[in-house]
Amino acid sequence: MSHVIRAVTVEDWQRVKELRLDALRDPVAGIAFLETYDNAVTKPDGFWQERAAGSRGDMIVQQFVAERTDGGFDGSVTVLIEPAGGADVFGAPVDVDQAHLVGVFVRPEQRGTGLARALFDAAIDFAHRLDALKVSRVRLYVHQDNQRAEAFYRKIGFTRSGRSVPVPGDESSVERELVLG
Repeated sequence: MSHVIRAVTVEDWQRVKELRLDALRDPVAGIAFLETYDNAVTKPDGFWQERAAGSRGDMIVQQFVAERTDGGFDGSVTVLIEPAGGADVFGAPVDVDQAHLVGVFVRPEQRGTGLARALFDAAIDFAHRLDALKVSRVRLYVHQDNQRAEAFYRKIGFTRSGRSVPVPGDESSVERELVLG
């Protein structure tokens, strides 16, 4: 693999923006992300700078990217640390320190190369190495119609927990929670 997997910094904000906009143009973006290209493209530079810096209030957030030798980004995953005693991204109480993986994207020409696995390994390793918290649960959500993504998640050890949440704006669809077993 000719990529370096690393955490983003605020200086990466323009490439973070470019990768996200490309992800939102992907044919499965409608079931993979809770954001649209039309909405994201209108965000000011400050939004992208904060996103690259990991700003999410009190939550620990770290985005990992797969960087090519020419400096371009070919994939990304973000880990949100949801501490016990607080609320998760849906507002539900959290009973154990947990990592929530979001924003998974690998460019189509890089799919099947091991890049997604390397990104997941970096994000999960980050979560488990935190000094301040003891992450005992790693989870993610996948749209009921995103079989390709769910197959990948299952391949690397995630299983359905039995929990699901309605998709915002489409109450007839759900996102299923998968946990790392």
